[in-house]
Amino acid sequence: MVCRPGPQPVNAGPTYRKRRDNEVVPDTNRCGSVHRLHRRLGVFSEASGLVATLAPLKIIPDAVFRKRRHSALVGSGLDVWLTGNGICRVIISGSRTEQCCETTTRHASDLGYAVDYVGEATLTFPMTDPAGRSWSATEIRARTELVLAGRFARLATVEEALAGPAEKIAA
Repeated sequence: MVCRPGPQPVNAGPTYRKRRDNEVVPDTNRCGSVHRLHRRLGVFSEASGLVATLAPLKIIPDAVFRKRRHSALVGSGLDVWLTGNGICRVIISGSRTEQCCETTTRHASDLGYAVDYVGEATLTFPMTDPAGRSWSATEIRARTELVLAGRFARLATVEEALAGPAEKIAA
């Protein structure tokens, strides 16, 4: 199913949805119930209670962004904040190597950011393609790194990414 915004009726007002905590909020999702269902059932949603800062980390963030799409740069305000703060390099890590991490990497590269993709700091799960072939998490990570390397990002270890841009890493 491909979602595309269609023409809006002349007198169409805003639509609203009720969250799990029963708060009524504007529904800005153009694709309707398919995506609302996905958000409602997603274990990575804040409402699931599974999204939290790791217990040993004691951080006070400069800003907080709510990621709602595959790319962390869509609809979160992150790109605006990075640009406004003069940040031109990003380090990509996270969950779903081939989905969110890859998508954010490509998007960041297209926007002109220098991107370090840290495959060892991503997570994915085995999948089976439509032809019935099973792909291990290791194979998916290797495929993702293959298509990103040098085209969209520098592949880096955690240590390399934290050391800074490639030109600052001692040979």
